[in-house]
Amino acid sequence: MNGGELRRTLEELAALEAALADVGDAPGRLARRWRDSVEGFYREAVTRLIRGLREDAACRERLRELVADPFVYAALRRLGVLRPSLQERVETALESVRPMLRGHGGDVELVEVIPPDRVRLRFLGNCDGCPASTLTFYAGVRKAIEAHCPEITRIEQVAAGGGGDPRPAFTSPFAAGDGTWHPAGRLEEIPEGGILLREVGGERLILARTGPVVSCFVDACAHLGLPLAGGEVRDGVLVCPHHGFRYDLRSGECLTVPEVQLEVRAVRLVGDRVEVRTGGPG
Repeated sequence: MNGGELRRTLEELAALEAALADVGDAPGRLARRWRDSVEGFYREAVTRLIRGLREDAACRERLRELVADPFVYAALRRLGVLRPSLQERVETALESVRPMLRGHGGDVELVEVIPPDRVRLRFLGNCDGCPASTLTFYAGVRKAIEAHCPEITRIEQVAAGGGGDPRPAFTSPFAAGDGTWHPAGRLEEIPEGGILLREVGGERLILARTGPVVSCFVDACAHLGLPLAGGEVRDGVLVCPHHGFRYDLRSGECLTVPEVQLEVRAVRLVGDRVEVRTGGPG
């Protein structure tokens, strides 16, 4: 199925969903229950299949390749087996502020997502070079990205035309307000490829480091909320010491049950000092 066929299929599904909303009360409830039951059945079956395949390294790699297929990805997203990708969430955040920007004859374009914590954006139209664009960028785009993507801590504005280096708009979309960021130690205190437990802003948090990149999560397994800090780290994966749930320390994604993940906290480096934002979204 090519891109056009997939788009038509998704449009047909959306049209059927809209028609279902107009069905009479009793028939509509019955139809929706049938739909939810069928999707729930397939969701559980696919989740178990993926969980089993992930246990084998060769199958895990092949699974990543298959998920890149647009039709497979769309089906898994509809079933709720896959969460929206970081790029999708950034696009959703930008879409939410576009009506405001377009009302002033401008727009914003996503140039690049650089996992795990960085995006590059470009203002278009009247927003590019406007004296108020920095304020617009900070107050509007920052707030939208904060709500949708708490793991993004670096946003860079690229000049229209695309040439040259990006110019930093601000250090982090979470930097507004007093008392937002809390010191969490120094970079050298976090073991390379390991984790460090810290209490920051009244929360028990896990800090992980790969080179200069630091990630931060609440110290609570997504399974039963038990502490993770005593777990073993293997190749960037933290294993829960209680029931063996496995988490990717770059993103917090659960590799055992794909539909859950660790709770993310924003983190930034100021020189060699690590700071964490606690409270509010991510």
